[in-house]
Amino acid sequence: MKRLVILIAVMCVCLGINAQADSAMRFGYLSYGEALQSMRDYAVVQQKLADLRQQFQNETLRAEDEFNRKYEEFLEGQRDFPQSILQKRQLELQQLMEKNLEFKEHSRMEIEKAEQDLMAPLKIRLIEVLGKIGRERGYAFIIDTDVKALPFINPAMGHDLNQQVQDALK
Repeated sequence: MKRLVILIAVMCVCLGINAQADSAMRFGYLSYGEALQSMRDYAVVQQKLADLRQQFQNETLRAEDEFNRKYEEFLEGQRDFPQSILQKRQLELQQLMEKNLEFKEHSRMEIEKAEQDLMAPLKIRLIEVLGKIGRERGYAFIIDTDVKALPFINPAMGHDLNQQVQDALK
């Protein structure tokens, strides 16, 4: 019941605002992803991330090769090892495998952080441009069509900002 009252109150406020406005509420929409990709620095950021991913992948492959080599040595000598050496080697292999798994997780987190850090200035710039366009055109809001939360947007009631935003970002 409380939700219904709140919903009705919000609708009344919105209708009151619409009734007072000279025209219907205006909004814009765009693909946030396309706008980001149209920025000059986007390719540079993607190349830096690709280089970083490659460095971590190379190190992961090196560590895996080391593990495989030690495992093969272990398999070749396990029949001849005394029990204490066998247990020591098994423990070494287990520790090496755990370190490799930790490194993979650490790598994933480092790449995510690097992506956030490198993309932050681009996202800030995009938000600034969207704010400027929104204020200039008197929009109540700008919708990101990438989210897919709105399966239909009537182009007669909203404005496609894709090209204007891409032009403003260049």
